[in-house]
Amino acid sequence: MELLNLAQELQSNPYPGRGIVLGRSADGKSAVIAYFIMGRSENSRNRIFSVTDDGIRTEAFDPSKMVDPSLIIYHPVRKVGNKTVVTNGDQTDTIMDALNAGHCYRHALMQRTFEPDGPNYTPRISGVMLPNGAYKLSILKSFEGNPDFCNRYFYEYEGAPAGWGHFIHTYMGDGNPLPSFQGEPELVGIPCDSASDFAKLLWDNLNEENKVSLFVRYIDLATQETDDVIVNKHQ
Repeated sequence: MELLNLAQELQSNPYPGRGIVLGRSADGKSAVIAYFIMGRSENSRNRIFSVTDDGIRTEAFDPSKMVDPSLIIYHPVRKVGNKTVVTNGDQTDTIMDALNAGHCYRHALMQRTFEPDGPNYTPRISGVMLPNGAYKLSILKSFEGNPDFCNRYFYEYEGAPAGWGHFIHTYMGDGNPLPSFQGEPELVGIPCDSASDFAKLLWDNLNEENKVSLFVRYIDLATQETDDVIVNKHQ
């Protein structure tokens, strides 16, 4: 699989939707987590990331303009024991409950399907970062736009070399309906030693009109200390 330039991939896609990057920092010292959201409607764009006790949540920037909170208000990132869960919806909580009950993330996601937002049927993307830098990614999709069937794909990585990672996102680009992500998670370079530098790379290359919020976490593999960066278009 070709190692892709992440900045170029973002520049070439005006609407990847929501995206997860998991991998290893350029210096090899940190596990890397990134999650971003984009929006086309005023309702979707009216959001920010805010900090919680165990991660982050989405919330309305201007509550008076919030039309429908379903599917856009959730906890994208939560710490569960020594693992970090990151998803594009309320399946974060489903995975958290499963892990706390002694099950795995697969067990949780077998209970869930894609989002009920026809005709897009937005895929549910999820990731779990382990304390040793190994990670898991998954995507739940409709069967080529047919909502009667759900296809579930799971990808598990024992880790990544320094400066490498995987990128999965909800859409292949803009459209009506929006075309769902296709294929395996993309192999991408992570050319940054710090969370702030990686956040700048991602934010600067996301489509200016459609980008909404970004979260980046670097986890020191030796100490498990975290360095978080949040960027909101509405500051």
